[in-house]
Formats: sequence, structure tokens, C-alpha cells
Amino acid sequence: MSDRKSASGQGLLLPIAILSGGLATRLYPLTEKIPKSLVRVAGKPFVAWQLEYLRAQGASRVVLCVGYLGEQIEAEVGDGSAYGLEVTYSHDGPRLLGTGGALSRALPQLGDRFFVFYGDSYLPVDFRAVERSFLESGKPALMTVLQNHDRWDKSNVLFQQGRIVEYNKQSPRSEMRHIDYGLGILSASLIVDRPPDTPFDLAEVYHSLAVQGRLAGYEVFERFYEIGSQTGLQETDEFLTRGKP
Repeated sequence: MSDRKSASGQGLLLPIAILSGGLATRLYPLTEKIPKSLVRVAGKPFVAWQLEYLRAQGASRVVLCVGYLGEQIEAEVGDGSAYGLEVTYSHDGPRLLGTGGALSRALPQLGDRFFVFYGDSYLPVDFRAVERSFLESGKPALMTVLQNHDRWDKSNVLFQQGRIVEYNKQSPRSEMRHIDYGLGILSASLIVDRPPDTPFDLAEVYHSLAVQGRLAGYEVFERFYEIGSQTGLQETDEFLTRGKP
């Protein structure tokens, strides 16, 4: 991790990858001509909320992994200087690479370890505390989890005594009470050997790590917000309009 210091005297956060390449079909017709990241939420493009929040958390470097209409995101955000950040881009290319493939393509810009979350998510969580937990765990990856009981989506994590026993997005078990909160930290070594430009899902990596006991868990207690659905978009708009951090 960098030994540079933030204004508070603390080390700067690890680089952050934002997965922003999806087609966003659930938001049609809003996203027929613009990517989901540029949907206006509480008066401005959603990606602006994300970047402003990351800067407030102490972030310095962000890589936007883009696909569908990604050139529009790049035109809007530019080099990130307007947000006090260094922002670069990793484009999927002629076909969408999925969450895992997009990260694999972006590795040269991300370094050995990095945060990852989704382009439709707003996550009220202390990134620095998450990073500290990851570094202390000694494991190659970390997943944040939230006690869910199928409230916001199907629970997909078996989290017991502070440990992720299993993560299974495809076939969740009835005893699972937690859900993937949407923020993780990965070591590049976990995906660096994947064939280049080959689509795969990050969920596969998390599942394998969990069953091997190599996935650290960090429990979060405040709900996440997302704009991946019309209901989520409305709730997020209301949350950000109220002036939450």
C-alpha cells in the first residue's frame, strides 16, 4: 500500500475499481441512450455522487471499468480532477466481459490489491475500516456482508462467528441470513492468470475463495443503496436528496 499520506495524516486508500459496464436493461427506457452511471439522481449524474463520496473517504485513484456507452462516462468524468481524484478507464472492448473479465482487463491499472464495487451502488460504509480489516485478516480477498433475511434480495452468504463459511449467488441455502453488500477487496494474484478478454463472473471467484476459507468477511450494519431497478433508483434518490453522506 502507498506510504503517501492524506490530509488527515492517514495513508491513502487502495485503488478502487468501479464496475460500470452493464446494459442496465431493468432501467429502460432511461438507459436506452445513456449508461446507468449517468442517470440523474438527486439532481446530478449518479457517478458524480460516487466519486464525491470516494474522495471524502480518502480515495485518490479510481478505475472505471466501462462497457455499454462507456465513452459517455469518460466524457462526463474526464481525468477525475474535478472530483479531486485520478480517474482512468478500462474498456471492455467489442464484447462485454462480465464483472470478473472487466477486472482482469483492468489489472495493469489497479496494482496488487484493490477495492471493487458496482457502478449502480452507493454504500454508506467506512472504506478505511474495511481496508484495515482486510490487511489484518491475512487473506487474499474480503467481502462485506449485511444481515439481510431476504429483505433486499435473496440472502447468499453463510456468515457465522465473524467468518464467511459459504457464498453462493447461484444456489443460496435456506440457512443463509446475510447478503453480499457490494464492496470487496481483491488481490490481483487471484485473477491474473485468467485467459485475457474472457468473460467470467466475479461471483465465481468469491464462491471458490469462500469454500477454501480464503475469503475474509466484514459485517456492515447500514443498508446499501442501488439504482439497478426502478424501486432502488427511487429509494436512492430519496436518500441522497435528504443529504446523507
